[in-house]
Amino acid sequence: MRVVIQRVTEASVEVNGRLTGSIQKGLLVFLGIEDADTDEDIVWMSGKIVNLRIFNDENNVMNISIKDIDGNILLVSQFTLHASTRKGNRPSYIRASKPEVATRVYEKMIAQLEKDIGKKIQKGIFGADMKVRLLNDGPVTIFIDSRNKE
Repeated sequence: MRVVIQRVTEASVEVNGRLTGSIQKGLLVFLGIEDADTDEDIVWMSGKIVNLRIFNDENNVMNISIKDIDGNILLVSQFTLHASTRKGNRPSYIRASKPEVATRVYEKMIAQLEKDIGKKIQKGIFGADMKVRLLNDGPVTIFIDSRNKE
């Protein structure tokens, strides 16, 4: 499981011109799923996301989490996070899970994030052609891979 997390002042996602998710201050999380991902990966990644201290405290130091600021999360599935560019110039997505596997993992991640943050999160539509808008705050962008636990 891979995520790209962006600290945002606002973010939204549209599918076919219809708004499916929108947040103000919080985290935009792009989620890439592979077949090897387990429930343990979901719990670990969710805990990492909601406890990541990347918001400024009163001393303007990144020292508080999304939970501490009562911020929001917008989760967007993105299979391209598992792109391999090792050979040639056309990325291979062989490591990305097929929809029948990834959909279940995506839904479990939504439930786990909502449990860990203590409220509903916003989301895109799995597998859809989405238009994502964001205003990155910082900019702060973090990449996490559950395989490496980094």
